[in-house]
Amino acid sequence: MSSSISAAAFSALAPYGWDEAWADAFARHDADGLLPGRVIRVDRGQCDVVTADGIVRADTAFVTPHDPLRVVCTGDWVAVEPDGNPRYVRAYLPRRTAFVRSTSSKRSEGQILASNVDHAIVAVSLAVELDLGRVERFLALAWESGAQPVVVLTKADLVPDPVTLAHLVQDVETSAPGVTVLTVSSLDRTGLDVLSAVVGGGTSVLLGQSGAGKSTLANALLGEDVMDVQATRDVDGKGRHTTTTRNLLLLPGGGALIDTPGLRGVGLWDAETGVGQTFSEIEEFAARCRFHDCAHEAEPGCAVLEAVESGELPLRRLESYRKLLRENQRIVAKTDARMRAEIRKEWKRKGAEGRAAMEFKRGRR
Repeated sequence: MSSSISAAAFSALAPYGWDEAWADAFARHDADGLLPGRVIRVDRGQCDVVTADGIVRADTAFVTPHDPLRVVCTGDWVAVEPDGNPRYVRAYLPRRTAFVRSTSSKRSEGQILASNVDHAIVAVSLAVELDLGRVERFLALAWESGAQPVVVLTKADLVPDPVTLAHLVQDVETSAPGVTVLTVSSLDRTGLDVLSAVVGGGTSVLLGQSGAGKSTLANALLGEDVMDVQATRDVDGKGRHTTTTRNLLLLPGGGALIDTPGLRGVGLWDAETGVGQTFSEIEEFAARCRFHDCAHEAEPGCAVLEAVESGELPLRRLESYRKLLRENQRIVAKTDARMRAEIRKEWKRKGAEGRAAMEFKRGRR
């Protein structure tokens, strides 16, 4: 092992994803006498951290910067003090992956939902009409995070006709190239064994709208009623937020699961790469366009428009692609503008300090 972490401690953290690479990254904190641990819950500036000595409560005040993307979040591996009242998190290790969305605020900020995730499970309820555009939105964020997306169509027992179910699966598969699409029923446990096998290694985050059956699915995967479940409204399939925090829990078959609150708003956050992967077939058609900067609107020799005309590419996919690209461009432009404004503000502050210092020196002469 690269650090002096004991074999017993290494073994205790291994179920949560600890490995030699994390040990290497932690080595300098180990030299300072800090303990490694993984954040399993965050709330109100404090977090629960699982360590080799058990779960400890720690304050995040030392690692709470102004940038909301750099706050401690569920899934982080952290360096925590061995004792103290209160006990503090001193640092978190560089993240391998990070699931980020834009906030609903007007400040164009990103919000990190979970980190160090291997699979992003997008839960979609079959109790209501499929919203393929929303599925694509979730997938763009999932791809951008660095995790491997998996779409899970929940409440499959509500679609007893196998032909209808097959058509629904096909619609989602068309909207999710390169993504595994599974049908699951937590009621009769159909498909749960396949999903358990997919997420059995590594860490998975469970995403979806309220009413998508996430908490029920989490309980089915965990083998016990850990998450609260509430009935959804019959009229629109929506439910109240039964999960209010992001919790990391171990799965009985191996791996870990992070459940998240239902997401009403799923705004993109600098997700151009994720959008490209979600619409990979459009990117492939675009590579054959006559002009490399083709906007796929009315340009001659546009392979994307030709694919729409021939039926190879559904028009709905192209329209969804355009919509997400425009949205992403807006958030990036706002972010750049905010960053420029902050830089100008910092220059003005330093300039004012410099002028004040000069006036002070002159006054002392």
